[in-house]
Amino acid sequence: MKPIAIFQHTHVGEPGAVLSTLNELSLPWVMVPIMDGAPIPEDPEAYSGIVLMGGGMGVNDGLDWLAREIAFVRRADEAGVPVIGHCLGGQILATALGGHVEKGPRMEIGWQAVQYEPEPVVREWLGESLSDELFQWHQDIFILPEGAQRLAHSDVCPNQAFVYGNRHLGMQFHLEMTPELVVSLSQANRASHERELARNNPSTSSREEMLAQLDVRTQRMHQMMRTAYARWARGLK
Repeated sequence: MKPIAIFQHTHVGEPGAVLSTLNELSLPWVMVPIMDGAPIPEDPEAYSGIVLMGGGMGVNDGLDWLAREIAFVRRADEAGVPVIGHCLGGQILATALGGHVEKGPRMEIGWQAVQYEPEPVVREWLGESLSDELFQWHQDIFILPEGAQRLAHSDVCPNQAFVYGNRHLGMQFHLEMTPELVVSLSQANRASHERELARNNPSTSSREEMLAQLDVRTQRMHQMMRTAYARWARGLK
């Protein structure tokens, strides 16, 4: 089986529990360390699937490598190679499929409420045990491409997750977070977090709340992620 390519865009944006999930599913993988200058691959059919991680940059920032990555994902769709995107990765996927990305009304940071659509496809892709709070760190939001099925939304973000073509999965939230990653992300982005707290942003967790019960909270997300990856893996080439 060809490996799954995991695109990592920043050092703090590690794949976290994605790796253990793929290992549990006996799926081979290879890292594409964009943050260290790795080039965007040319041929998506060299991989059985593609995973796109998060990052602090945005698809509207005019970065050349991001334009090349979007074009690569578009070619992957044309070749029937499944793609799964986390946060920035979900925004890249939505853009490549014909949607777009815009600024949301305010940032979502930390553990925030998510509402799920009352459709069977939600359980098919995310499982029966749906957590009512998921980890977030974003302001940009994706607007769905035509033909996408919305799985979830929040008060701030109209599209929290979508499925496209029964093959691709895009998510705005971070199911991949481990307790260690939550701590490192909160430290790396402390200035922006404190700025949003000073603004009394109601969609921002306090530091104490963000770091509370991390083992339980992340395990709930990992259960959802294992269902998502197992379902996504059914379409691997």
